Amino acid sequence: MPTITSETLANGLPLHRVALPGTRAVTILVAFDAGARTERPEENGMAHFLEHLVFKGGEKFDHYKKVNETAERMGGSLNAYTSHDLVAFHITVRAEAALEAIDLLTDFVGRPLLNADELDRERGVVIQEIQRYKDQPSSVAEELIDKAAFGDHPLGRTVLGPEEHLRTFSRDAIVAFRERRWAGKRGGAFVVGNVDHVPANGAVAELFNRFPTLDVPDAYEPAPSLQLEKLVERRDSNQSHLRLMYEPDVDATDPAQRAALTIYSTLLGGSMGSRLFDEIREQRGLCYSVYAVDHALSDATILQLGAGLESSKTSEAYKRMREIVAELHADGPTEEEVERARAYAAGRRVLAFENTNAVARFAASQAIVFGEDIDPDRAIDALDAVTFDQVREIAKKVDPEAAAVACVGPHDADEF
Repeated sequence: MPTITSETLANGLPLHRVALPGTRAVTILVAFDAGARTERPEENGMAHFLEHLVFKGGEKFDHYKKVNETAERMGGSLNAYTSHDLVAFHITVRAEAALEAIDLLTDFVGRPLLNADELDRERGVVIQEIQRYKDQPSSVAEELIDKAAFGDHPLGRTVLGPEEHLRTFSRDAIVAFRERRWAGKRGGAFVVGNVDHVPANGAVAELFNRFPTLDVPDAYEPAPSLQLEKLVERRDSNQSHLRLMYEPDVDATDPAQRAALTIYSTLLGGSMGSRLFDEIREQRGLCYSVYAVDHALSDATILQLGAGLESSKTSEAYKRMREIVAELHADGPTEEEVERARAYAAGRRVLAFENTNAVARFAASQAIVFGEDIDPDRAIDALDAVTFDQVREIAKKVDPEAAAVACVGPHDADEF
């Protein structure tokens, strides 16, 4: 059983300690409600660009080499991520190095220099990242389905942003975005794993108080209803990348409904025993990759289906994928399917939570996006508790006729 303690620091930042038995590792993660969905239209790409820039150094570790070499001397794994929901920075080290790791992370993330000359050097790096994604059809399909589902809403824009934006971002604009969005009250700090070397004498709180006290930002634009666009990027290729997105009528603020949606997506296309994998790949041989995945925002739930397949088989696969969703809507799953999917989903979560970084990322999402309990054991219990009737009800909440569609390959939109 994890032992969890929480406090709120003077700068408004919640600090959570999650002690996990049986590990010699500790992850320190700090995150803010400052992802891509919080950007203004002209700022699209700024949250991710800022994530890159803070690694250039802070007041104590004032150069990127000092940041990187200090992490390596601890034997640490240092990284960050930006999504539509969050921006987060994390380091995982052996437990004995916990305080040093907190010192490093809170310096360059809490007190970044953001030197103007580093902006220009890093622009090229991020632009190359954007261009790399454009060269990957599967990545283009992911961006295209968001646009088909949400249009010009922030959720429909890419996290990386357009190249032309990266060329215009100024230091003043980036600092203004950080001061507007990185408020402690809309963030969280998490120390997860073996906390035996994390002192309780105020030293940790003092380090996390390096983050400035900022006003609570305005709420971001609510998620719109799903648009039912069909978007295709034509490419002369033998392979196509197909995506479908549904909006289940599921309350995103209800943990039990979210857990039931996870079981539904697992039996639909989340495992090798799922309906999509069995029929689309194994029985019909239409593709190598096919899946279904659920995702919950703070104010909406999403069900996405995807496949990578030979272009000549795309039409048949698309038709059958939609039929399988319709069949589950009309007839529901079998009890055996639910039992197997529940065991698989809960088991996968147990295995994932053997990793302190996975627990920290889960805790950040729970606390900042949903304002809910961060206990990882309760997340496993929630999946174990899902009933057959709950999953059958979820299947009825997925409208089989209401799907956004995106495809990259030699196709036209009227094929779908």
